[in-house]
Amino acid sequence: MSKGVVYLVGAGPGDPKLITVRGLEAIQRADVVVYDRLASPRLLKHMKPEAEKIFVGKLPDKHMMKQGEINQLLVDLALQGKVVTRLKGGDPSVFGRVGEEAELLADHDIPFEIVPGITSAIAVPAYAGIPVTHRDFTSSFSIVTGHEYPNKTYSSVNWDNLSQASGTLIFLMGVANLESICRHLIDGGKSPGTPVALIRWGTWMEQATLTGTLDDIVDKVKTANFQSPAVIIVGDVVKLRDKLAWFEKKPLFGRRILVTRARSQSSSLVQQIEELGGEAVEFPVIRTQSPTKPEAQQALDHALGRLDEFAWVIFTSVNGVDYFFERIRKHRIDIRKLGGARIAAVGPKTADALEQRGLMVDLLPPKFQGDDLLASIEGEMKAGQNVLLPTADIAKAYIPQRLKEMGLNVTEVDVYETVPDTTGGAEVIELLQQQAISVVTFTSSSTVSNLLVALKELGVENPLELLQPCQIACIGPMTAQTAEEAGLTIDYVAKEATVESLVHSLYTQK
Repeated sequence: MSKGVVYLVGAGPGDPKLITVRGLEAIQRADVVVYDRLASPRLLKHMKPEAEKIFVGKLPDKHMMKQGEINQLLVDLALQGKVVTRLKGGDPSVFGRVGEEAELLADHDIPFEIVPGITSAIAVPAYAGIPVTHRDFTSSFSIVTGHEYPNKTYSSVNWDNLSQASGTLIFLMGVANLESICRHLIDGGKSPGTPVALIRWGTWMEQATLTGTLDDIVDKVKTANFQSPAVIIVGDVVKLRDKLAWFEKKPLFGRRILVTRARSQSSSLVQQIEELGGEAVEFPVIRTQSPTKPEAQQALDHALGRLDEFAWVIFTSVNGVDYFFERIRKHRIDIRKLGGARIAAVGPKTADALEQRGLMVDLLPPKFQGDDLLASIEGEMKAGQNVLLPTADIAKAYIPQRLKEMGLNVTEVDVYETVPDTTGGAEVIELLQQQAISVVTFTSSSTVSNLLVALKELGVENPLELLQPCQIACIGPMTAQTAEEAGLTIDYVAKEATVESLVHSLYTQK
């Protein structure tokens, strides 16, 4: 069996978007990912579905696996012919012990590659509004380990030189030794009034910053019970924080938000949440697919075979547009058969999806609800006209019923169906149990019902009790009504049924 290869990858300081392109490629290629506590677990979603993940994280007082065992694990996996990605927080060469791992790989003639990462020593202060250099304060900085081997009889840190240095001092992994660090610096001649900042979980949603001076920071840390992991910055650049802090000022900073929308549609919602400083956790609970029931397929194909008979086609979602055209392509139906049919759409996204395919929308209600569509239709459509309504299998029946009451001949067909999706459910349940999710978003009535069903299928006896600590945000009144009927208390309702309005409500509605 040929040997595999090992990628020793720096995952960056926490924010998963700070990984390098090469690092992301290594995750995507891997047969096995060996990761630690400070590497964002959100990076693991880029793994191949069949790839294995092994957690070897280290806590300050507990190691899942000793370093020597990790080194040997990498060797053993590579000797099995596997592509291995060792994912380490920050940069693997900055106190990441990558040298020890690489040495053993080299001893066994196993090919490896060191993929640098953005070190927390620079990135974490930047996210707290503290540049490590500034021409008005300093043009140099030093990165120092905050702890050393406990059995050392002497320190390899030259405290006298550090104390006299004019540059910024950055200590990694040093919270437990903070009192000793401050004492050494003051004893070496550093002014007790020198500014100090501690940044905990920098670039993560839990980021917290505590400032003080060498003289008082230890007491402040004890009073605030400020725990590791944290980066310690010593120097005058700390003074810039009040003016330059940016990450913690984002409107959704500190909020972890559950996105229940189908993964194929969630990208816009996830992106907007993250741009505003929140952390989006995806749990689609549903996925969409082409109809599987024979009767639904037959009804759809029959309707598509007589496109030229319809005076109107009404699309109520982007999914409806996508699956409608997928079916047309599959059966090689010429869209020109629509002839003079007029097109109605609910929402600008649906209209955009149609226009991208060369169909200009004739009717777009000013608001994006079914009732607004019906109100607009009353003045446009004439009794006796044939109307095609491509929808989902779970679409509410009141829209076609109302159309029929107007005297229209309605052909309603399922162009797609929804099925439960519990992928990633175990991690979501753990976050809910820890009360680590602040908001749950619902973008349709189906996401409400499917979330509750998914949680029960995953063994949650009382989903409503599990969701009770969370705020609930709904994309519109219909979705809110469904959530209320299910027993949830609604905190936010978007003014318009759009993702933009939903996200906006999270930081403007009280």
